[in-house]
Amino acid sequence: MVKKLSALLLMLFSLIAGVSAQSGTGGIKGNIVTSEGEAAAFVSVRIEQHSRGTVTDGKGDFAFRRLEPGTYVLQVSLLGYEPMAETVTVTANHTTTVKLHLQVSKTQLSEVTVIGGQNKLANKESDYIARLPIKNLENPQVYNVIGKELMKEQVITSFDDALKNAPGVTRLWSSTGRGGDGAGYFTMRGFAVQPTMVNGIAGISNGSPDPADIERVETIKGPSGTLFGSSLVSFGGLINIVTKKPYDAFGGEISYTGGTYGLNRVTADLNTPLNKDKSVILRTNAAYHSEGSFQDAGFKRSWFLAPSLSYRVNDRLSFLVNTEFYSGESTNPTMIFLNRRRQLIARTPDQLGIDFTRSFTSNDITIKTPSVNLFGQANYKLSDKWTSQTTVSRSTRRSEGYYSYVMFLDEGGTRDNPMPANDTLISRYLTHQHSITTATDVQQNFIGDFNIGSLRNRLVAGLDFLSQFTENDNSPYIRFDLINTVNPKDPRYSQLNRAAVDARLAQVTSGQVKNATTNYTYSAYVSDVLNITDQLIAMASVRVDHFVTKPTKNYVTGEKGKDDFSQTSVSPKFGLIYQVVKDKVSLFANYMNGFKNAAPVTQSLPEYSGVLKPQQANQFEGGVKLNVLNDKLSMSASYYNILVTNMTRSIDVEKGGNHYNITVQDGSQRSKGVEVDLIANPLPGLNIVAGYGYNDSKMEKSDSGILGRRPVSAGPEHVANWWISYTATSGKLHGLGLGFGGNYGSENMITNSKATGVFTLPSYTVLNAGVFYQVNAYRLALKMDNITDKAYYGGWTTVERMMPRRFSASVAFKF
Repeated sequence: MVKKLSALLLMLFSLIAGVSAQSGTGGIKGNIVTSEGEAAAFVSVRIEQHSRGTVTDGKGDFAFRRLEPGTYVLQVSLLGYEPMAETVTVTANHTTTVKLHLQVSKTQLSEVTVIGGQNKLANKESDYIARLPIKNLENPQVYNVIGKELMKEQVITSFDDALKNAPGVTRLWSSTGRGGDGAGYFTMRGFAVQPTMVNGIAGISNGSPDPADIERVETIKGPSGTLFGSSLVSFGGLINIVTKKPYDAFGGEISYTGGTYGLNRVTADLNTPLNKDKSVILRTNAAYHSEGSFQDAGFKRSWFLAPSLSYRVNDRLSFLVNTEFYSGESTNPTMIFLNRRRQLIARTPDQLGIDFTRSFTSNDITIKTPSVNLFGQANYKLSDKWTSQTTVSRSTRRSEGYYSYVMFLDEGGTRDNPMPANDTLISRYLTHQHSITTATDVQQNFIGDFNIGSLRNRLVAGLDFLSQFTENDNSPYIRFDLINTVNPKDPRYSQLNRAAVDARLAQVTSGQVKNATTNYTYSAYVSDVLNITDQLIAMASVRVDHFVTKPTKNYVTGEKGKDDFSQTSVSPKFGLIYQVVKDKVSLFANYMNGFKNAAPVTQSLPEYSGVLKPQQANQFEGGVKLNVLNDKLSMSASYYNILVTNMTRSIDVEKGGNHYNITVQDGSQRSKGVEVDLIANPLPGLNIVAGYGYNDSKMEKSDSGILGRRPVSAGPEHVANWWISYTATSGKLHGLGLGFGGNYGSENMITNSKATGVFTLPSYTVLNAGVFYQVNAYRLALKMDNITDKAYYGGWTTVERMMPRRFSASVAFKF
């Protein structure tokens, strides 16, 4: 298969050289930015000499093709800015590139509010989703975008709160900070997923990403192994963070946010060109965050610094370097782990009888999660039709300190504990961790936009190398004590502190975890978006992925593990788009594949092979995308059906009068549902963002204990999000805005097996509201989250009380 792919790539590169025949015409492409350095999205651009016109995309880009050689005048206008005309010369077989800057109208220097066709919350265009610069209505895959403008309106101070705006996405676990998987867990289309991508490439953390450097968050739906592999993504999709980029003007913003439970947050954003021709630009984002807890103990505190440098060498070559340095310390979130081996006594949070303002920890039991993300990209224009894009990332995440959790482990009815089992005695467990994971990702993409006859092709061919290296130096887990959750006078509750934990750990003489693991992934992929007609578009993609994991090195025993294996997977992807109304209404369908490598197992009987195949997830999806009413209404609606196969399960085999536990690989899981994403701007200043997700997940073939049941990672069946805001665009209230929204989640079965029974988190509706005022360079905002002080919960075999009512206020100065 690798040889076949190599031959395919050689054919493609030969094609690059072969499709150089030109028609004798030329073209114009360009980018428009405002005087504030923002992309001038959805701006009308016309050629004075004839009636041809176009509209910039969400990044301010536009293009005219098939122009006869000659001189043309481009006319650009946008309300609140000076109209402009730019003379451009077009030559045969060449595309002229221009960059235009709109200047604020002298009559409106005090305040500019752009109204009309531009919807500031509807920018969904992205180069990362398909690794190609194609529009949302040309992409058969579903994705959602949470932009910085929406986060600003909602006074967002955490990554988790930002993701509440993603349709069909809910949080399973808060960030624990523990080694290996300390970032937060979310559910997407029935499967657990973590944020692991920054600018479309590996960017890992054991903490929660700071929103100070986030331009937008992209939730890319469905199994996406074809373009993103398997090592860092989920069968339900992936979360990609797009960082803020430098722009060629001096500017910035400083803000402060304070609120309930000790919230104090300061952010700074400074952008400045470093030379006269603005070819070298530095942008730096920074943040300090400190926050307490609504419980009797708990806090988080962090520093964040993100310098970003762009260097335009010439019209063909440019570089971008983005760095992120994060240092955070916090207590572990209070998540109550439920018993997993016996029937539960309590089946709802209320039946547990726990006072959730108690944290079951102390403020000196903390864990630090420093991380460094380095990102570099070089773009080189090989020709008018081909671009080389080389991207390198290196991420280091650490967990240093105490990881603690609490769990109902009391079995009851045993020799050691003859009393009946109960859900009132809880064990407090701790370990001291020193864990480091380093990920290095190198990608080389060749991106083309060319015609074969009358058929337009937009193609990416790429190579990807990912290595992950982890070192652990952790103490064993110790059970510190057993306390009563419903007795507030239990004297043991207050005895947990760092000195007591250190004394207990000093007595432990075995169980130290000191090891190192290494794995590599070598990949090659190609994806082509083909315009069969001007309205019918097909996408075809394939990836070959070779995964290698080296034996685990045990530094305590000096032995090597038996987990040395390699696997090769092939992942295809197909999609169709039919634009019923060109650039307005698209019908789409896709087949997408994802995969997950499976390590060999040791079988009890030699006749059963221990070699496992990769798990495979195959999705079929169809729906509609809209962008109508002069970009005032953007919507996507789809139905998906995902089948995961090659899942493992255990069977009992009798041989010679003995019974053996054997692993077989014939299990399957079905996940299907509906998702709707709507962004509307029906009136000037009025914006509506809403989403809905329905998911039906079931274990179709599995161990008998979970057969036919909903997986606990699937989250609620129904989830919804909405945010409605209005900003006055004229009059005495000009700049004053109001916002109202919230989230809904149906009942959630967080434990669901024959052994334990079902534990259900109740449904919830949480309402939020805000008021903000933008005047000149100042912005003031007030926000109330969870207005009704609703007691609601999240979890994944765990019970975590979510944030009660919280008030926050923010002030920002833009220069």
